[in-house]
Amino acid sequence: MASRITTLEAFNAELERIQARAQGLVPEAGDAAALEAARVELVGRESGALTALGTSLGSLPKEQRREAGQGFNLVRTAVEAALEAARARLAAASGTGALADPTMPPRTSWRGSRHPVSIVLDELEDIFRELGFTIALGPEAEHEWYNFGALNFPADHPAMDLHDTLYLGAGTLHHGDHAISLLRTHTSPVQVRTLQSYAPPIRILAPGTVYRRDFFDATHAPAFAQLEGLAIDEGISFADLKATLTLFARRFYGAGTRTRFGPSYFPFTEPSAQMEVEVDLGDGRGNRWLEIMGCGLVHPAVLESAGIDSERYSGWAFGMGPGRIAMSRYGITDIRLLYDSDVRFLEQFAAC
Repeated sequence: MASRITTLEAFNAELERIQARAQGLVPEAGDAAALEAARVELVGRESGALTALGTSLGSLPKEQRREAGQGFNLVRTAVEAALEAARARLAAASGTGALADPTMPPRTSWRGSRHPVSIVLDELEDIFRELGFTIALGPEAEHEWYNFGALNFPADHPAMDLHDTLYLGAGTLHHGDHAISLLRTHTSPVQVRTLQSYAPPIRILAPGTVYRRDFFDATHAPAFAQLEGLAIDEGISFADLKATLTLFARRFYGAGTRTRFGPSYFPFTEPSAQMEVEVDLGDGRGNRWLEIMGCGLVHPAVLESAGIDSERYSGWAFGMGPGRIAMSRYGITDIRLLYDSDVRFLEQFAAC
């Protein structure tokens, strides 16, 4: 298409030409290379005929765009379906069951592996299971009360702003008596639900995916794994928290690993702390302190909101990101590598 089209008649004529070209080109593709060439010519991102025609929709008179767009979508869907049918036909003829992605290395060189975050998460869970913890799960789409209110967040807390929380349409879904209004920003709602369902003593781990309004860059992701722990019983103190988490660090990072706790703030714990471990990250800089989790004693208001007597029971909680721990263990510098689904990246962990 030499120039941008500005009339509906010219648009429809070009659309018919492309459709006729596809009807002759796709069935004639006799191998994967010919089919890929047809795909690039028709719907390729850079030079595809349909792709180029789509850019002309905005140049049409406003009253004609709806009709033109409907016709365009019908043809594009038909072309993509024809391409998929041709792939299936060639795959069946070759006996392979699927055509190889030409951008990937030969399948014979692939070596499967579990994901590094899954490897780390399983190891973390195994350590705490031996300490008497069990796994608890909860919904990813949550009510605001479970995500914030029951956890002692003040009404004006910045985490509740739109730039941090992904809100859903109010009242569109329900879980029990509560309208679901957001994607959970942490797995702490699982702690509240557990406290509502079971009487102490309680020792749980809450793994799962959480969501934040974050830019996707080398150190941040809008969806990531989190692991939280909760221990509730009579007479639990900060000393119990420090002893348990120090034992965990020495099991995970190695005997003799040094730990330290610094003051912090979380609405749902008081006192609150950040836990750091002294480790060698393998970057030639030697041992240094690395923050791995936030923790603290469960705030009495959280216990009361779940119907637990805070005068009788106390407890502690922690939260960590298995993704960041995997990055520190394996020397991964860009968090986006964890989401690329690249077999060449995953096969490096086959020995783990």
